[in-house]
Amino acid sequence: MEERKQKEIEYYDDRAGKWLAEKSGKNSEGDFEGFNPHLLSSYSFCYQILREQCQGKKILDYGCGNGVHSIFLAKCGKEVIGIDLSESSLQIARERAKKEGVENKTEFLLMDCENLKFPDNTFDVIFDGGTFSSLDIKKALPELSRVLQPYGFLIGIETLGHNPFTNLKRKINIKTGKRTEWAAEHIMRMENLKEMENYFDIVNVNFFHLISWIIFPFLKVKKIVFLLKPLEAIDRIFLKLPFLRKYSFKVVFLFKSIKK
Repeated sequence: MEERKQKEIEYYDDRAGKWLAEKSGKNSEGDFEGFNPHLLSSYSFCYQILREQCQGKKILDYGCGNGVHSIFLAKCGKEVIGIDLSESSLQIARERAKKEGVENKTEFLLMDCENLKFPDNTFDVIFDGGTFSSLDIKKALPELSRVLQPYGFLIGIETLGHNPFTNLKRKINIKTGKRTEWAAEHIMRMENLKEMENYFDIVNVNFFHLISWIIFPFLKVKKIVFLLKPLEAIDRIFLKLPFLRKYSFKVVFLFKSIKK
C-alpha cells in the first residue's frame, strides 16, 4: 500500500479510536470534532439535492468515514453502501446505523476509493462528502464513472483550496496534527471541477462560505451560532460575483453520468 494511504488510515483510525473512547460526550450527528454539518447552508443545500435525487435509489457513500452522512442517505434511499479504508471509522458508522434503525439498509465495507471492487453500473447515486482531498482524484474519477449507472448522479460537497487564509490554516493544521500533509495539499480546486467534465455532465455547481468560515471553529459555542446566518447572507451577496467564487470554503456539485 502507498505510504500516503497508510498515513491517511493511521490518521483516521487514531481519530476514530479517540472518538470511541469518549463517545458518551460526543454529538452523534457530528464528525470527529462533534461538529454538526447540518448547521451550515452548504450542507443544507446539499442535503436538499440528496432528498430529491436519492429516493428509492442504490447509493454509494464514497469515503463514508464514521458515517456522518450515511444515516441520512439511508433514510432517503433504498440501499446505502459506505466504503472507507479506516476500519475503526467503519465501526462507528455501523454503530450509528444500528442506533438509527437503518442497519438493514446499510453496508459498510473496507475498500480503497481509488480501486472500487464493484461491477460496472452498480449505483444510481454516488455521494462524496469531502473525500477527494484524501486521494488521487485522477485515479478516482474513472472508477466513479465506471460504477455509476448511465445517467446516474454524482453529488458532492468539497472544500476549495484557493483562499490564502484557509490555506494558511491548513498549513497550521499539518503542524498540529489536525490534518495529513497529503489531504491539506490536495484540497479541491477549480481545475479539478473542470477535469470532472471529462467524465460527467455538470448539472449545477454552487459556492458557499466566502467569509462565514471564520466562525466555524466556534460553532460548538451556542452563543456564537447566531452569527452564522447573517454571515451566510453576506456570503450570498458577494458570491453573485463570479470572480469571488473560487475563494469560497465549500462547493456543492451535482453531476450526471454521460455514459450511453
